[in-house]
Order: sequence, then C-alpha cells, then structure tokens
Amino acid sequence: MGKDVIIACDFASQEETLSFLDKFTGRKPFVKIGMELFYAEGPQIVRDIKARGHKIFLDLKLHDIPNTVKKAMAVLSRLDVDLVNLHAAGTKAMMEAALEGLTRPDGTRPLLIAVTQLTSTSQERMTEELLIEKPLPQVVMHYAKLAQEAGLDGVVCSPLESSAVHETCGKAFLTVTPGVRFADGEVGDQVRVMTPEQAKKIGSDYIVVGRPITKASDPVAAYERCIREFVD
Repeated sequence: MGKDVIIACDFASQEETLSFLDKFTGRKPFVKIGMELFYAEGPQIVRDIKARGHKIFLDLKLHDIPNTVKKAMAVLSRLDVDLVNLHAAGTKAMMEAALEGLTRPDGTRPLLIAVTQLTSTSQERMTEELLIEKPLPQVVMHYAKLAQEAGLDGVVCSPLESSAVHETCGKAFLTVTPGVRFADGEVGDQVRVMTPEQAKKIGSDYIVVGRPITKASDPVAAYERCIREFVD
C-alpha cells in the first residue's frame, strides 16, 4: 500500500458514522475505527464499513499479557481489517504473540503496527507521570526497534518522529502518524503536530486525520485537501 490519508471516524454511533461516510460518493477513504465506535457498536460496524468498500485501520491499541493479546488478535484478524495496532510498551514477547495470533492459517494477515508514545504525551508528562527519564525521541526509537525485531510492519508515531524512525528502521518500516492539522486549523489536545504537507516531506507513510475532516463544514473538500497536500 502506498501513501494514504486515514480518516479517524471517532463517532459515538453507527448512524453517525454511516451518515458521515455517505458524504463520500467518489473515492472510498481509508478509515480508522477507534475505541469509542468499536465499543459502542461492536464488530458489526467493522463488517458494515468493510462491506462498503473501505480499507479499515482498527485502532484498539491492545496491551495485555502475551497470551491474551494473541487470542484477541486471532479474533480481530477474522474481521478482515487492513491494519491493527498495539502498544509497544507491552514488550517484545507480547508483540510476537500478537503477530502469531493475527496470522491466518493461509499465512495472510492485516498489517500490524505498534504505538510508541501517544501524540498527547510530552517529555514532561513522560518523566513526571510515567517515570521514564530517557529523552522522548530515544524512547520512541527504542520502541520502534523492538517492534521491528518482533516482526511488526511499523509504528504509530508523531509526524515529528517519522523521519528518524525511517533512519533507524529503514524506509520499508511503516510510519502511521496522527497529530496532523492544517496550517490554518486548531491544534486541539495534541502536543506534537504537523501539517499534511510537512508530513509528506519528512516521509510519513500514512497520516491519520480526525477533526480537521470530520468537523469541517465540507468534510469531502477537507479530505481532498489532505490528499492533495499529502499524496498527490
């Protein structure tokens, strides 16, 4: 898969989500289904959106003991999503177990990526609340290398770290970057952000865009703007 824009469908219900997706009568955007929607509607919402022809990033950020994550990934794999994730902080053993559970009997599987540090995390929060004293960039690179060693396809990281991840893990190791905002838009609760055009220049493979598209007066136009700035 080449560069693409993933729309974060952070809605509370199936009705709201499908109403939003109905606006897209041309191309079918790659969509992210997160915790709010998945917990509200269950696996059926994934099947319904997939049946409409969308690629799906199922963003549930699994983090548990290896055996539990392995079994959960086996279930998620049957939903035929394109991309799933977990927390790299769950350890290399957990990531390896996840990969094993995700792989179907025929050898196929969705792409699997790891969250390094959330884009809402700052150095101050990481040091004072998580008691991780290493510099944030060093922690992100360490988690990325662990994910690569475990056999994962890439990481979720800040667009500010995408270039460094590629330098550390190679160009083929995917970087999926939230925290993307238009230059003339609001930052919201994200701490580490970048525009689509900037994300393209530093080598992000996928950008995840939520409110700048979903809350726009014309979501389709906002999506097409992202495509122009990041993909074209």
